[in-house]
Amino acid sequence: MTVDQYASPRIDVPQVVDEQQVAFYVENGYLVVPDLVSPDELEELKQDIIKVARGGYPNKTIQPVPAGLSDEEVISRILAIHQPHYVSPVMEKFTRHPRICGVLSQIAGAHLAHWSGNVKCMQSMFFIKPPGYPGQSWHQDENYIPTRDRSLIGAWIAIDDAHVDNGCMWVLPGSQQRGYLYHTKKHGDPDEFDTHDDMAYGFDESPQIPVEVKAGGVVFFNGYLLHQSLRNRTETSYRRVLVNHYLSCESLLPWTETQEGGPVARADMRRIFPVAGVDPYAWKGYEQPEDTSDTRLYIRQATHS
Repeated sequence: MTVDQYASPRIDVPQVVDEQQVAFYVENGYLVVPDLVSPDELEELKQDIIKVARGGYPNKTIQPVPAGLSDEEVISRILAIHQPHYVSPVMEKFTRHPRICGVLSQIAGAHLAHWSGNVKCMQSMFFIKPPGYPGQSWHQDENYIPTRDRSLIGAWIAIDDAHVDNGCMWVLPGSQQRGYLYHTKKHGDPDEFDTHDDMAYGFDESPQIPVEVKAGGVVFFNGYLLHQSLRNRTETSYRRVLVNHYLSCESLLPWTETQEGGPVARADMRRIFPVAGVDPYAWKGYEQPEDTSDTRLYIRQATHS
């Protein structure tokens, strides 16, 4: 029996970017693609995060809030919600967005000589980042979500215009090339950064650039790319983004502890789903909750001055 006979059905996605854009991503570790998400889709995401925050999708983490609270009051205390696609079919739909997944199928493993364009998703994160709320200090996503082939990639969907004042992403172009994970320490600056995060250090920060992007644009960035965001310094501007994480289907995902006695090289979390191409490990099955009301989300709340 061949590998293909074990694989999932093929998911066909459109080709969206050109060879120059693919080469830019491989060289610099990030790529901005404007207008991938339509205004109507952005409005759908804005309304859905309110529903999630109000407890509109039954789950163990978020209880329904009083109807008298305004939408502003409901979301203004939340920095981020992790894994909203576990409970929201709208959020899950956007993890499979055809044009976004089309780009992913072209760039996620473009640094690999024989990569096939197969991509799977393992995480969603909705950052609300109200006015005054902190950013995230220098970090590399691969430090938290390890892959086998350096194919981890984030798709950062700008729901609002993201600019320097409201806390857009800053990157160090090319910092992913070595495939090196920098040491981390406590950042010691809770006024600027979320206290949840450690800070990567030991590199020259001076080449950093802001990645300002209009609503509807998507920033794709490699898991080894050093990036950060600063505090939202506006008084009225939210910086809402949906960040979904993906990797090559050929890469195992050692995100959880191995079973006792099992080899480390075989560790592979299966709470994933393919979004482009085929999954050659489909024979392992997938771990998805049968009852989303039994699901726990992770909410990050922060104080601000």
